[in-house]
Amino acid sequence: VACSQEEKLWDALKITACVLGTGLLIITALANSVSWYVQTIWDALGHFWQTTWLKFYYLFEGNEWTIFLLGAALIPTLAFWCFNGILMVADVTGKPVFITRYRIQLGKNDPVDTKKLRQAIYTVLCNQFCISLPMLVAMFYVMKWWGNTFSKELPTFHWFLVELSIFTLIEEILFYYTHRLVHLPLLYKHIHKKHHEWTAPIGVVSIYAHPVEHILSNTLPVMTGPMVMGSHVVSIAAWFSLALVTTSISHCGYHLPFLPSPEFHDFHHLKFNQCYGVLGVLDYLHGTDTVFRKTKAYERHRVLLSLTPLSESIPEGPKRAE
Repeated sequence: VACSQEEKLWDALKITACVLGTGLLIITALANSVSWYVQTIWDALGHFWQTTWLKFYYLFEGNEWTIFLLGAALIPTLAFWCFNGILMVADVTGKPVFITRYRIQLGKNDPVDTKKLRQAIYTVLCNQFCISLPMLVAMFYVMKWWGNTFSKELPTFHWFLVELSIFTLIEEILFYYTHRLVHLPLLYKHIHKKHHEWTAPIGVVSIYAHPVEHILSNTLPVMTGPMVMGSHVVSIAAWFSLALVTTSISHCGYHLPFLPSPEFHDFHHLKFNQCYGVLGVLDYLHGTDTVFRKTKAYERHRVLLSLTPLSESIPEGPKRAE
């Protein structure tokens, strides 16, 4: 009997080894094939972008100031206004319903106060042209000092991902602490209160702020990373565009499908003393998200992967009687 059991165990081990070995071989073969195809596609894309960059570079005859102005100023500005232009149509008209049905603070900005909106747009334009643009002039000379910002050779995508990680980390640290700073009573009263006029924010007010705050919290945290890294102008253009669209999403007031969740920063505008950061890491470490974590907004703070608004699938509980 013992011999029979040993034979059965040995047979089972051989079958297991055969199955696992075959599976490993198949997985390895598939992984190698997928890697080959991915690498082939990647090489082709890299060649396309490098060729496109060179055409752009020679179109402007290598004029560094023109290239920097277009990459660091014009392209991110267009990204900001194109994205927010769509949102403002929804804010003012209440259409298309595909957007407005995802409103976070129900009943707010429905529709938005057009007088208040015009004031916000005026302030945003002043911040962009009177503050951000002069700061970009200074940044231009810092980048020239590094010497590789206007290289004819683009950085690899892998290096750009490294840079993006560092940019994000630097922005999180600088934004969190400068944001906490302007919430001190004296600075809040004279500086940050302007931004908090919007307790239910919309996309364009992401850079609706006092000039001092625009320098400290909006511009420097985003500009510092590329200056520290001596980044290529193409990386700067991509990062600035991404930063402007991302902050617009966090202020937009709509939790749209397949986009990052704006619940975290929307809650900050609602409660003022919670959720100071971008990623929420420093808020967790400093305990400035404890109230947020007890709310329905925290449950909704995720990427929406369906077309059903989270305000419907995770509704607010009944309000307590006074």
